[in-house]
Amino acid sequence: MTVQVQLVRFALVGVVNTGTYYGLYLVLLTRLPYVAAHVVAFALSMVGSFFLTSYFTYKTRPTWRKFLLFPLTNAANFIVTTSGVYLLVDVLHFGSRYAPLIAAAAAIPITFVVSRTIMLRPEPARRAAQVERDVNVSRVG
Repeated sequence: MTVQVQLVRFALVGVVNTGTYYGLYLVLLTRLPYVAAHVVAFALSMVGSFFLTSYFTYKTRPTWRKFLLFPLTNAANFIVTTSGVYLLVDVLHFGSRYAPLIAAAAAIPITFVVSRTIMLRPEPARRAAQVERDVNVSRVG
Protein backbone atom coordinates (compact mmCIF):
# COMPACT_ATOMS: atom_id res chain seq x y z
CA MET A 1 0.00 0.00 0.00
CA THR A 2 1.39 3.42 -0.94
CA VAL A 3 1.89 6.31 1.45
CA GLN A 4 -0.73 8.29 -0.49
CA VAL A 5 -3.33 5.56 0.11
CA GLN A 6 -2.39 5.50 3.79
CA LEU A 7 -2.78 9.29 3.98
CA VAL A 8 -6.27 9.14 2.44
CA ARG A 9 -7.24 6.33 4.81
CA PHE A 10 -5.80 8.30 7.72
CA ALA A 11 -7.95 11.31 6.79
CA LEU A 12 -11.04 9.08 6.51
CA VAL A 13 -10.37 7.66 9.97
CA GLY A 14 -10.11 11.25 11.21
CA VAL A 15 -13.55 12.04 9.80
CA VAL A 16 -15.03 8.89 11.36
CA ASN A 17 -13.28 9.64 14.65
CA THR A 18 -14.64 13.19 14.74
CA GLY A 19 -18.16 11.95 14.03
CA THR A 20 -17.83 9.23 16.66
CA TYR A 21 -16.58 11.71 19.23
CA TYR A 22 -19.38 14.16 18.55
CA GLY A 23 -22.09 11.49 18.56
CA LEU A 24 -20.82 10.05 21.84
CA TYR A 25 -20.53 13.54 23.30
CA LEU A 26 -24.16 14.33 22.47
CA VAL A 27 -25.39 11.02 23.92
CA LEU A 28 -23.29 11.37 27.08
CA LEU A 29 -24.37 14.97 27.48
CA THR A 30 -27.85 13.70 28.35
CA ARG A 31 -26.43 12.01 31.48
CA LEU A 32 -23.16 13.79 32.32
CA PRO A 33 -21.87 17.34 32.74
CA TYR A 34 -20.35 18.63 29.50
CA VAL A 35 -16.70 18.29 30.62
CA ALA A 36 -17.20 14.68 31.71
CA ALA A 37 -19.08 13.98 28.46
CA HIS A 38 -16.19 15.48 26.50
CA VAL A 39 -13.51 13.49 28.33
CA VAL A 40 -15.34 10.16 28.06
CA ALA A 41 -16.28 10.72 24.40
CA PHE A 42 -12.72 11.78 23.59
CA ALA A 43 -11.20 8.71 25.30
CA LEU A 44 -13.64 6.28 23.66
CA SER A 45 -13.22 7.82 20.22
CA MET A 46 -9.43 7.68 20.60
CA VAL A 47 -9.62 3.94 21.34
CA GLY A 48 -11.77 3.46 18.25
CA SER A 49 -9.39 5.60 16.23
CA PHE A 50 -6.45 3.46 17.35
CA PHE A 51 -8.06 0.26 16.06
CA LEU A 52 -9.23 1.87 12.81
CA THR A 53 -5.79 3.34 12.27
CA SER A 54 -4.18 -0.01 12.97
CA TYR A 55 -6.44 -2.25 10.87
CA PHE A 56 -7.71 0.11 8.16
CA THR A 57 -5.02 2.76 7.65
CA TYR A 58 -1.82 0.74 8.06
CA LYS A 59 -3.04 -2.88 8.06
CA THR A 60 -0.89 -3.66 11.07
CA ARG A 61 -1.36 -5.65 14.25
CA PRO A 62 -2.35 -3.55 17.27
CA THR A 63 -0.12 -3.97 20.31
CA TRP A 64 -0.11 -2.55 23.81
CA ARG A 65 3.04 -0.59 23.00
CA LYS A 66 1.40 1.08 20.01
CA PHE A 67 -1.78 1.67 22.02
CA LEU A 68 0.15 3.43 24.79
CA LEU A 69 2.09 5.57 22.28
CA PHE A 70 -0.95 6.41 20.15
CA PRO A 71 -2.03 9.43 22.26
CA LEU A 72 1.14 11.15 21.00
CA THR A 73 -0.70 11.61 17.70
CA ASN A 74 -3.34 13.65 19.55
CA ALA A 75 -0.63 15.61 21.35
CA ALA A 76 1.05 16.41 18.03
CA ASN A 77 -2.29 17.46 16.58
CA PHE A 78 -3.00 19.69 19.59
CA ILE A 79 0.40 21.40 19.41
CA VAL A 80 0.22 22.01 15.66
CA THR A 81 -3.38 23.24 15.65
CA THR A 82 -2.90 25.48 18.69
CA SER A 83 0.27 26.98 17.24
CA GLY A 84 -1.44 27.34 13.87
CA VAL A 85 -4.45 29.15 15.31
CA TYR A 86 -2.18 31.55 17.17
CA LEU A 87 -0.04 32.18 14.08
CA LEU A 88 -3.05 32.68 11.82
CA VAL A 89 -5.02 34.94 14.18
CA ASP A 90 -2.39 36.95 16.08
CA VAL A 91 0.42 37.10 13.54
CA LEU A 92 -1.26 36.88 10.12
CA HIS A 93 -4.57 38.51 11.23
CA PHE A 94 -6.90 35.84 9.83
CA GLY A 95 -10.39 35.63 11.24
CA SER A 96 -10.65 33.54 14.39
CA ARG A 97 -13.75 31.78 13.04
CA TYR A 98 -11.90 29.94 10.24
CA ALA A 99 -8.37 29.74 11.64
CA PRO A 100 -8.99 26.39 13.45
CA LEU A 101 -10.12 24.77 10.20
CA ILE A 102 -6.99 25.90 8.35
CA ALA A 103 -4.78 24.86 11.27
CA ALA A 104 -6.48 21.45 11.44
CA ALA A 105 -5.87 20.88 7.73
CA ALA A 106 -2.23 21.86 8.17
CA ALA A 107 -1.90 19.40 11.06
CA ILE A 108 -2.97 16.36 9.02
CA PRO A 109 0.45 15.65 7.42
CA ILE A 110 2.32 16.12 10.70
CA THR A 111 -0.10 13.98 12.65
CA PHE A 112 0.08 11.39 9.87
CA VAL A 113 3.88 11.17 10.17
CA VAL A 114 3.66 10.74 13.96
CA SER A 115 0.94 8.13 13.57
CA ARG A 116 2.82 6.26 10.85
CA THR A 117 5.99 6.21 12.95
CA ILE A 118 4.14 4.75 15.94
CA MET A 119 2.04 2.23 14.03
CA LEU A 120 4.67 0.91 11.61
CA ARG A 121 7.72 0.86 13.87
CA PRO A 122 8.81 -2.72 14.52
CA GLU A 123 8.32 -4.03 18.03
CA PRO A 124 11.59 -4.27 20.04
CA ALA A 125 11.51 -8.11 20.11
CA ARG A 126 10.89 -8.28 16.36
CA ARG A 127 13.65 -5.77 15.69
CA ALA A 128 16.13 -7.87 17.70
CA ALA A 129 15.03 -11.04 15.89
CA GLN A 130 15.46 -9.30 12.52
CA VAL A 131 18.97 -8.13 13.44
CA GLU A 132 19.84 -11.68 14.51
CA ARG A 133 18.55 -13.05 11.18
CA ASP A 134 20.49 -10.42 9.24
CA VAL A 135 23.69 -11.32 11.11
CA ASN A 136 23.17 -15.04 10.46
CA VAL A 137 22.46 -14.43 6.76
CA SER A 138 25.62 -12.33 6.39
CA ARG A 139 27.70 -15.10 8.03
CA VAL A 140 26.33 -17.72 5.64
CA GLY A 141 26.76 -15.53 2.54
